[in-house]
Amino acid sequence: MSVQSDADKRKQISVRGIAQVENVANVKKSFNRHLHYTLVKDRNVSTVRDYFFALAHTVKDHLVSRWIRTQQHYYEKDPKRVYYLSLEFYMGRTLTNTTVNLGIQSACDEAMYQLGLDIEELEEMEEDAGLGNGGLGRLAACFLDSMATLGLAAYGYGIRYEYGIFAQRIRNGEQLEEPDDWLRFGNPWEKARPEFTLPVNFYGHVEETPEGKKWVNTQVVFALPYDNPIPGYKNNVVNTMRLWSAKSPQDFDLRFFNDGDYIQAVLDRNLAENISRVLYPNDNFFEGKELRLKQEYFMVAATLQDIVRRFKSSKFGSREAVRTSLDSFPEKVAIQLNDTHPSLAIPELMRILVDIEGLSWEKAWDITTRTCAYTNHTVLPEALERWPVSMLNSILPRHLQIIYEINHRHLENVAKRFPGDSDRLRRMSMVEEEGEKRVNMAYLAIVGSHAVNGVAQIHSDILKRDLFHDFYEMNPEKFLNKTNGITPRRWLLLCNSALADVIAERIGEDWISHLDQLVQLKPLAEDPAFQRAVQTVKQENKMKVAQYLQKEYGVNVNPASLFDIQVKRIHEYKRQLMNALHIITLYNRIKANPRAPIVPRTIMIGGKAAPGYHMAKKIIKLICSVGQVINSDPIVGDKLKVIYLENYRVTLAEKIIPAADLSEQISTAGTEASGTGNMKFMLNGALTIGTLDGANVEMAEEMGMENIFIFGMKENEVEDLKKRGYNAFDYYNANAELKQVIDQIASGFFSPNNPDEFRDIYNNLMYHDRFFCLADYDDYIAAQEKVNEAYKDQSVWMKMCIHNIASSGKFSSDRTIAEYAREIWGVEPSWEKLPAPHEPVEESK
Repeated sequence: MSVQSDADKRKQISVRGIAQVENVANVKKSFNRHLHYTLVKDRNVSTVRDYFFALAHTVKDHLVSRWIRTQQHYYEKDPKRVYYLSLEFYMGRTLTNTTVNLGIQSACDEAMYQLGLDIEELEEMEEDAGLGNGGLGRLAACFLDSMATLGLAAYGYGIRYEYGIFAQRIRNGEQLEEPDDWLRFGNPWEKARPEFTLPVNFYGHVEETPEGKKWVNTQVVFALPYDNPIPGYKNNVVNTMRLWSAKSPQDFDLRFFNDGDYIQAVLDRNLAENISRVLYPNDNFFEGKELRLKQEYFMVAATLQDIVRRFKSSKFGSREAVRTSLDSFPEKVAIQLNDTHPSLAIPELMRILVDIEGLSWEKAWDITTRTCAYTNHTVLPEALERWPVSMLNSILPRHLQIIYEINHRHLENVAKRFPGDSDRLRRMSMVEEEGEKRVNMAYLAIVGSHAVNGVAQIHSDILKRDLFHDFYEMNPEKFLNKTNGITPRRWLLLCNSALADVIAERIGEDWISHLDQLVQLKPLAEDPAFQRAVQTVKQENKMKVAQYLQKEYGVNVNPASLFDIQVKRIHEYKRQLMNALHIITLYNRIKANPRAPIVPRTIMIGGKAAPGYHMAKKIIKLICSVGQVINSDPIVGDKLKVIYLENYRVTLAEKIIPAADLSEQISTAGTEASGTGNMKFMLNGALTIGTLDGANVEMAEEMGMENIFIFGMKENEVEDLKKRGYNAFDYYNANAELKQVIDQIASGFFSPNNPDEFRDIYNNLMYHDRFFCLADYDDYIAAQEKVNEAYKDQSVWMKMCIHNIASSGKFSSDRTIAEYAREIWGVEPSWEKLPAPHEPVEESK
């Protein structure tokens, strides 16, 4: 079956809307103008990249007037502003998302078609903005989309990394990292704002003066802001993501001139500018490097200066600083800390209020705690930030003093509440005294915030029961749950427009900004015509991916096979290894009985490993080696194919997820805080095989256990196993099939040229597996057999798919953000449209 032709695509009346003749003419005119005047190119010598930039500038024109008007609206109305502070924003591409949210996608498509250009070819020229590692950074991007769609006066603040997450290349089954020079051709969406450049201080020392403490003799680095527009969905709201770039100060040390080493002085400017050079590529792992601490403080210090400046000047009627009192700060400012990475915002805000604004400690602390809120993203001990006191003392001496004072007062409060409990004081101190003295940044974030949330119900419960139990006992009212969500604009409308059309034909288009309306599809789950429509879309998406795999990997896959996909960062707790055990089991079964009927599968695994994570890299090598054996075995044929997806990123997710039949969400119960990939697969009509972990628990609640393949130990059973003591050999010796798989890995069956290649994996599985792969193996294999049975009856399978889609309303980031807004930030979402640029602004009432 052929993929739709361009002409067919253009004929469709879909959620993209009908291209208005006038709009198409305007887009063409603007496009040609930008090609000529902005890019200084003639049509005869223009490249595809030139066409992309011309189109991007054309689309940006539609953004800018709305952007200016939105910011003017905020200035005049002076609403409470929300500041989302994150070291990561994993944005992906911007072009299509912008045309979708502005409602000009069909006009742009038609205009390019009329100019003889292929819009998909242009879209492929855009680099992903890969300023994040995985879930945490992509969540921030979805949240920005939802905050704009809900009309919140919100700002994302982060770092403009020159190099984002590395590009992954797989060579001989091994991961190689290439730098991601994403800015080499320029970024058409950003606007540098040198007039808002701010100084950030490091090092120096603290002096006692009659006016209080002064931080002096510091080294200064400048923070240069770049603004990126964030459009809401068809509401004419355009918010701002402001990313800071490090700049060396102009007036470098004049002593160099006396030494005559002027050249070296100029070259040394690089040292300061290294702060925003590169994203640290660790996911769920703390690397206590000085440069990382500097990045965290750099972002926080520049952002807080900006927030205070805007607070002081943002009062209707005057551009001068009009607010002299900071009393109303928490009524006008909400700061959300995305994990502990920006938790230095707490001592920095205290420094500003006490040292610079001259407030009393008590008043400053009241303002700080009522302003800040903290989101926790992980319970893994190796991921928690614990900065050495010696490093803080060197780089941020005043902040260390402030942290000590916060801790001292905090422990006084603990002692009042729990007299005589000295062990509790030790447990709850922000300063850890065992070994090298360290500051526990999560404890600082909890004490300095009025709200602390986990990102799925099970995760929030674990925080209260376990990780932060003492703090929960002290302040139970602080602890909340805010289950993560995803934006349905990017993760359905944009990446799977054919499915969006099928849905819109049945229930209209309101679901795009009110995803709970998908529940209206439930009665259609057993409707044969609707089942056929959804199945046709899935099959077309699988055909496209099959073509992509043939082109990129030279592997012919059977598009009728079950597409079984696990895409996420490679980590032991996510148990890609257990997936590999299942793959080898399937292979052994085919080899043992080649004639047995089988549900054919194409298994895709993708994701990056942190460059220094040895075990994760070995797991990639194992999967690739197993794939090589399987894919070249003629007895297996097209019953089973295994593909490692290179360089998994936002843009690849948009291609792969709509084609999935089965989504693998198989982390050990109690380890995955939420997961958001799980929601993307669900929304796009894949079924989930998963443990009762993270948001899988709530997904199962929404859709019913009959529409999901749940297996494995529950979180309390994992805890019981830990207490009893886990011995992998108990499982290895009890199951001949499992024993064979483990022996093949250990003996070099998949690495004949190097029999010891996977010895580390064997040792890990058998002697120090913190995540109990073997304990869940039996149940996992049984669940996979249930998957096969369901897939054989396509009517049953499609019914389950439709129940998944219809139950995914809860997992919109719009719902998540509405909860943050009402319950943490104290602002009310609004679905009202702002007037379009050509419409008059309503007079203020």
